[in-house]
Amino acid sequence: MTTPPLSPVPTVASPVSSAPTAAWDAPVTSVRGVGPERAALLERLGIRTVGDLLLHQPRRHEDRRKLAAIRDVELGVPVTVAGTIVAAGVKWFKMRTRSVFEFILDDGTGRLHCRWWNVPQLARVYAVGDRVLVFGKPNSLRPRQIDHPETERLESEDDPRVHLNRIVPIHGLTEGLSGRVMRTLVWNALAEFAACIPPLDPDLVGAAGADGRPWPTREQAVRDLHFPTELADAQRARERFAFEEFLDLQLAIQRRRQNLEAKAKTDSCRGDNRMIRPFLAGLGFRLTAAQTRVLREIRADMGPGRPMRRLLQGDVGSGKTVVAACTALMALESGADVAVMAPTEILASQLAGHFRRWFEPLGIRVGLRAGGRVEGGDGAGQGPAVWVGTHALIQDAVEFQRLGLVIIDEQHKFGVSQREQLVRKGNFPHLLVMTATPIPRTLGLTLYGDLDISVLDQLPEGRQSIRTHVRDESALPKVWAFVRSELEAGRQAYVVCPRVEESEHDDVRAVTKELKRVRAALEPFAVEMVHGQMDPAVRDAAMLGFRDGRVPVLVATPVIEVGVDVPNASVIVILSAELFGLAQLHQLRGRVGRGTAASHCILVARETRAEATDRLNVIAGTTDGFELAEADLRLRGPGELLGQNQSGMPSLRFGDLLADAALVREARDRVRVGVSSSQVPDARSG
Repeated sequence: MTTPPLSPVPTVASPVSSAPTAAWDAPVTSVRGVGPERAALLERLGIRTVGDLLLHQPRRHEDRRKLAAIRDVELGVPVTVAGTIVAAGVKWFKMRTRSVFEFILDDGTGRLHCRWWNVPQLARVYAVGDRVLVFGKPNSLRPRQIDHPETERLESEDDPRVHLNRIVPIHGLTEGLSGRVMRTLVWNALAEFAACIPPLDPDLVGAAGADGRPWPTREQAVRDLHFPTELADAQRARERFAFEEFLDLQLAIQRRRQNLEAKAKTDSCRGDNRMIRPFLAGLGFRLTAAQTRVLREIRADMGPGRPMRRLLQGDVGSGKTVVAACTALMALESGADVAVMAPTEILASQLAGHFRRWFEPLGIRVGLRAGGRVEGGDGAGQGPAVWVGTHALIQDAVEFQRLGLVIIDEQHKFGVSQREQLVRKGNFPHLLVMTATPIPRTLGLTLYGDLDISVLDQLPEGRQSIRTHVRDESALPKVWAFVRSELEAGRQAYVVCPRVEESEHDDVRAVTKELKRVRAALEPFAVEMVHGQMDPAVRDAAMLGFRDGRVPVLVATPVIEVGVDVPNASVIVILSAELFGLAQLHQLRGRVGRGTAASHCILVARETRAEATDRLNVIAGTTDGFELAEADLRLRGPGELLGQNQSGMPSLRFGDLLADAALVREARDRVRVGVSSSQVPDARSG
């Protein structure tokens, strides 16, 4: 039997009388086959214009080119066959309330029964003698049979074939819109509008990628995206559009940086060491080589002219707070105020406590603004000061005499706009943002592409290794027995739950309920509770009691994941551990191992699915935060890992920050070598 030839994706000449962009941005009703009802269905998928339809990326492709002989079909295996209809008709059931239309296809090697339930009108479409292509999964071999296959009549050898005998796209759909209809609409749009995709300067993308492979033109890419000649063509088309997204993102980042540098006239905040010297002398330990290196990078940035914009990454316990204190002293020595913003009242209070203990002997005032609390005066007329607070610092009523430095701790907990609001309270102050959540490199190049990056990749001497154990809930009696042995040895323990209150819809561990259970398991040792909904005074009293050693056990939500420093705590038990991400578990684990005793992190999971167990075993197998960050990105993806609203990271239609790491780097490098931002339209607009 002769295999029908593969028809090309339809092409037409570009319209001469109208601008390409106008046609691309035309309503989707401009496409043949799209009326008001289908337009409403397409809008559910975010498709409003012609361009939206043509850039509606298929979820996958199916290769339907290989015709099989009917005699060779296998049960449940997708197959494409071609033949002639030798019988056809409708059978009715239950007083004509149900029906089945069936035709029998013969290709000379065997016969295939094709059935459609309750679609009697197909009897007017197919007739004996018609040659037909059929695709589907056989659900019976005696007789050979497919229910509701995709079909296409073969009327002539050069007839365009959209659904069969080619590689076909499988698009994301919505109720009321079938895959066959969506494919037809995309086919129609390609025929009329593919040549209208807005142009992009070829010098921007280049003729080939960094790997030496040529890029398809934008027009060819949009065709290959849906109806490729080979599967590799569809992948290369996706990469082309992903690369444009990354270029667009990198250019926006660089424009933001250039705009800042063009406007900024920042004073020097390098200081003269008169405060840093006595501060370091009184610490009682020496800075690590990594801390010293990072402080040199920061001091170089804090000169006059361009304001510092630096991200400080450091794994749990790497000493970021000391680096932040030295940076603050540089600004204070230069006569400037410092604002330090933290994500929670607990962390803000603790940071304020650290700075007071370190700075007040040097004659430096430290204030606190967190929630309704204001400590340390009004911030004016008393010389340079440090103000530590939560987002309360960005309130209109808060003013600074001369804000020279902004430090933001746990940057990923804040929105980009909050960062900018605080910076605008000064005249282009220097900015240091810190995170103890290691950031995968591809995210660092995108999320923080406008910042210079410093990494604390060395832990201070004396930090204890932490052993991590994964247990199911049946082991809880042994877990509490082990915790009791640590308490009897004079140590302290955390118990972490994911929620404040229990829910009637599930049995996830909550601190309000676990408090009673933990007290019963560990009596007579005192157990207190901390969570974000408590009265600040009550919460701070519990935290102070734990920090001072009067409270041996603290039951808490993840509010203690950052900044809390209790060297005597040697064990942390995390309940319902399967609900936490790897990065957060790593942060929580970092609450122990800060003293001289061997420390333990016990992950107690109720979930026994392989996925949950695999994740927990990943963190049990390494203490390298950057390795865990990469694993978290693979397991959860950037959207869940960052939270799009918090991060300011745009959603990507084609790009994949994990799979496309090479494209991210290529886009960054291409922008940095001097491609003018004036050359670049918004790649995603097309």
